Amino acid sequence: MSYAGPLLLMALAGILLGGAWSLRKNAKFAAAIVVGVLALAAFGGGLYLIYG
Repeated sequence: MSYAGPLLLMALAGILLGGAWSLRKNAKFAAAIVVGVLALAAFGGGLYLIYG
């Protein structure tokens, strides 16, 4: 089994989480929530591909 896809999704999730944190610090709360949800979806997709 190749872990490249799930690892890339989890790396993307980390990048998106950093973006959400930055948006929250700049008081762009709605955008931070949207990007945070996308980060959770990417991380969940990576977990699904590994364990699903």
